[in-house]
Amino acid sequence: MAGRERSGPAAAQADLFDGRPWVLTPGARTRRDAVAVVRRMVEACGGLPVVLPAAAHDSAVALVSHLPQLVASGLAARLVDADDQAMSLAGQGIRDVTRIADSDPALWGEILASNAGPVLGVLDCLLADLHAVRSELASALAAGQAASGDADGSTAEVPQRHVDMQTLSATVELIERGRAGRARLPGKHGSARVDFSTVQVVVPDRPGELARLLVASGEAGVNVEDVSIEHSPGHPVGLVELSVRPDLVQTLATALQAGGWAVHV
Repeated sequence: MAGRERSGPAAAQADLFDGRPWVLTPGARTRRDAVAVVRRMVEACGGLPVVLPAAAHDSAVALVSHLPQLVASGLAARLVDADDQAMSLAGQGIRDVTRIADSDPALWGEILASNAGPVLGVLDCLLADLHAVRSELASALAAGQAASGDADGSTAEVPQRHVDMQTLSATVELIERGRAGRARLPGKHGSARVDFSTVQVVVPDRPGELARLLVASGEAGVNVEDVSIEHSPGHPVGLVELSVRPDLVQTLATALQAGGWAVHV
């Protein structure tokens, strides 16, 4: 379980399998010594061997790999016919959730076809959740239109006072479950998930500035767990978000400010 949305030699990584689960699915006739040999090979590549029955593997990857691909692709497909004005409003959120939509269509067609049953199961569950949200929003819209005297069924803006939040219980509950589910995702190298804090730094859009920032973070003795970059439209700067352990935020911010960086915590 170490794939990326990129393919080809240029996308190769020497540490691709480091700390990544590598699922072994021995059958009833698989010899123990064969499993042992493959396990040693996985460990030699830096992977973490996980032994599962084939059916359990298929269900697991349908949920954590195949469904995310479909969701990302489905959402990104909505952007094809979007007008330029809508696309100009796109921020980091839409980029985050559609990142894997860059995947190879032919490869994913084969993957999904080979695991159609389990994928259908998790897809049906997601569609049921989305259908409940759609029903609630449609009911709230109809109630708002009735209260405002808008009887032509248009989707004009409905005054907020006419939307009863209690009518969106399934919608709110889905978002709450989403937060709880995300909290269960493991952290780096399969360890327990840690909620990192963010240090925002304004960085000039010039060659070498990002490298200089990361070097400065290292010299401050702070390990940067993740990095994201947002460019400011119309301005020659970008906003770099450095994710670090909460107890190191002030250390990093102080060091960067001393080095002349514009820092926001």
